[in-house]
Amino acid sequence: MVDTPLVSILINNYNYAQFLRAAIDSALAQTYPNVEVIVVDDGSTDNSREVIAGYGDRIIPVLKENGGQASAFNAGFAVSTGDIICFLDSDDIFLPQKVEEVVKVFDTYHDDIGWFFHRLELVNVNTGMSIETNKMMPSDVCDFRHDSKRGKSFTPIPATSGLCFTRTLLENILPMPDAIQITSDNYLKQVALALSKGFLTNKRLAIQYIHENNAYTLRNDKRFLKARIAVLTAYWIRSRFPQFEKLANNGFAFGIANYQQSGGIETDYQKLIQEYWSATPLLAKLNIKLRIFYHRIKFFVT
Repeated sequence: MVDTPLVSILINNYNYAQFLRAAIDSALAQTYPNVEVIVVDDGSTDNSREVIAGYGDRIIPVLKENGGQASAFNAGFAVSTGDIICFLDSDDIFLPQKVEEVVKVFDTYHDDIGWFFHRLELVNVNTGMSIETNKMMPSDVCDFRHDSKRGKSFTPIPATSGLCFTRTLLENILPMPDAIQITSDNYLKQVALALSKGFLTNKRLAIQYIHENNAYTLRNDKRFLKARIAVLTAYWIRSRFPQFEKLANNGFAFGIANYQQSGGIETDYQKLIQEYWSATPLLAKLNIKLRIFYHRIKFFVT
């Protein structure tokens, strides 16, 4: 890696005009100088595009029709040129030294790691007060590739604004299926951990604002949404990366268990789930059903 690699900051936005300016300003205010800021607007109907236009050539705008978060990730990466890619949700902000810290870590470990994930400071947007989640991560180089192949997933992993990747690794993941329209960062995280070693740190290098439109971050009762995210992610991991079938199957089991807890499978996802079952060998089906039972018991206990 060169001494001052170009870092692409990819901001994805949909109808968050009230937050967008702060996100862009935080990207432009980094202490590390060699950055490009790419703002993808996913068909917003508010005044987001007026905000974007106000920055002129200080940012790279990508204005597209609404297609969901995955399509926004794909569109932003397609126009990026950086050696390192940092994602930023448009309702969050980076702390000024964020990119500088990221570059130091990638420089220290060179080609040994493909991702860098850091902790987020959660802040209530109405009160300005920090929200303590007590979700700690190890601060070191981590290798989850063996566990991923065996079907184990690692938590906690931060949301979108805590994710950074080398271009080389992301070229193996993106473009991702546009069908993963919500919480697409789950797919990015799981595949990245399965493909490469990386670095986790407890340093809070970005602020994630919690408000009524993203309160899912701290809630445990959105079973339908959790189920939908899990089965979509599992379906496409197995489709694109069949070597991680066990990881996909365990995620699929978690999704089905959530559907069962919430009253049944949504009509729009019944066909996809049937396709998944149909392509699953008998022994794997039995293992999935055992995992579903395990999650149902765990839900009951907790």
